[in-house]
Amino acid sequence: MNLTLEISNLSKTYPGGVQALREVSLTVPTGMFGLLGPNGAGKSTLMRTIATLQEPDAGRITLDGIDVLRDKDRVRRLLGYLPQEFGVYPKVSAETLLDHFAVLKGITDARRRRETVAAILQQTNLYEVRRRKLGTFSGGMKQRFGIAQALLGDPRLIIVDEPTAGLDPEERLRFQNLLSAIGENIVVILSTHIVEDVSDLCSRMAIISEGRLLLTGEPQKAIEALRGRVWKKTVARDQVEAHQAEHTVIATHLLAGRTVIHVYAEGRPGAGFEEAPAALEDVYFSTLRGAGARRAA
Repeated sequence: MNLTLEISNLSKTYPGGVQALREVSLTVPTGMFGLLGPNGAGKSTLMRTIATLQEPDAGRITLDGIDVLRDKDRVRRLLGYLPQEFGVYPKVSAETLLDHFAVLKGITDARRRRETVAAILQQTNLYEVRRRKLGTFSGGMKQRFGIAQALLGDPRLIIVDEPTAGLDPEERLRFQNLLSAIGENIVVILSTHIVEDVSDLCSRMAIISEGRLLLTGEPQKAIEALRGRVWKKTVARDQVEAHQAEHTVIATHLLAGRTVIHVYAEGRPGAGFEEAPAALEDVYFSTLRGAGARRAA
């Protein structure tokens, strides 16, 4: 069964006047959906609101016709959530704590619970270490345990908030493969500031900044829309500021100790520039800087 999450005109302002969400409207279909934005963009506020953990000031959310903001208990039965800060009991084994979470999810039959816990530990590649204390787990193993608890109860919507931040490359790849397998038949929202995670995993995405939705669409189409508008040049480090004053510099990279700038322009911006193959990182930074925003929706 395919589900669709509909978000309409969602707004949230915190005490003190910080406007975290500004009339956000978004359609999230079945599959992996990437929500990109810098720290403080409003991603976590949006994720917590969808997860029924806080109320917006205005707006509406529906999950396959269910009113998320009014029928929270029904939504929670369909939801798996891995927040950015996920704590574990360090002296408890993965198997014991997952069994405890399964009881909280309403899986009260002991045999069914035992089979469910074993299956999820296998799915997350934690079965062989199921009796180890969680305090001995690496960062990536803890994240996989977080996904394990989110998978309890056969959820139809899974929300993961900054799941690969701080993981080493091997653990990040293992976690990406796990998310990719999970996201084939349900809605998985991946909230992150790491562009490569969205590029690698997601068939659709949105970019949010300062509480506003700047772009939505398919990553590949967004990249194609930038073709012929991204230019690169190798410059001395002390020349970067001058180029930023003259051009729309969307990114800078170090390559073999030298600085390479990427510039957004409709045509060649000057001598020494050559066209660069556009990447999702260029889409992200050009959108944040207001160059070509919404072009690829």
